[in-house]
Amino acid sequence: MATSGTPLLPFRNSHGGHRAGAGRKPKGDRAGVPHDTRAALAARFPAHVTVKLREHLPPLRRRDAYATLRAAFAAGCDRNGFRLIHYAVLNDHLHFVVEATGRTTLSRGVQGLLVRIARALNRLWSRRGRVFADRYHDHILRSPREVRNALRYVLGNGKKHAAEGRAVNVPQVIDTYTSAPWFDGFRESIVVRGLEAVVRPVTDAHTWLLTIGWRRHGLLSVAEHPA
Repeated sequence: MATSGTPLLPFRNSHGGHRAGAGRKPKGDRAGVPHDTRAALAARFPAHVTVKLREHLPPLRRRDAYATLRAAFAAGCDRNGFRLIHYAVLNDHLHFVVEATGRTTLSRGVQGLLVRIARALNRLWSRRGRVFADRYHDHILRSPREVRNALRYVLGNGKKHAAEGRAVNVPQVIDTYTSAPWFDGFRESIVVRGLEAVVRPVTDAHTWLLTIGWRRHGLLSVAEHPA
């Protein structure tokens, strides 16, 4: 993508009681997300979901892996009351902004999407076994400000990692390893070359917070970075 007046950007393709060691073990070397009861979710609230890959897997910010992810996103972005609205692909983790009709729908929708992604990546990498390190983490977004901050964080996460010197490169004005090419909430005029040939991997938002509410705090700028 590019702002008006600049060149077009290409789209890259025991038996009770406490004892030491008791309890469910994490999937990885250490627990990533506490196994607590998750908060209830009302349909009017979106959620920010984060999931990490297991260690020693190939990075996701490669063309073949990203194409595989986009296909999985497109197939699972709108199913049974679960909707994937935005995403960001980093080398070893994924961010999603999603909507769901309730906690059960959210859990089933995320798990279904992650199973779809894991199967597709295992086919690509000619491997078997778990792909994700542990349970996903979710944060319910209850206010317009929270939603705007989440959008800025997700769409700008690659730039944040790049600025911190991590192994992420974002040469374009937006990060094309996110749903930014399909985002209509930038202040700047954005054009993406070749986008029409790519199957849209996200779906439209239904909640007031994601369609109208967050915009009351101002549209995002391509120059904004997460705090």
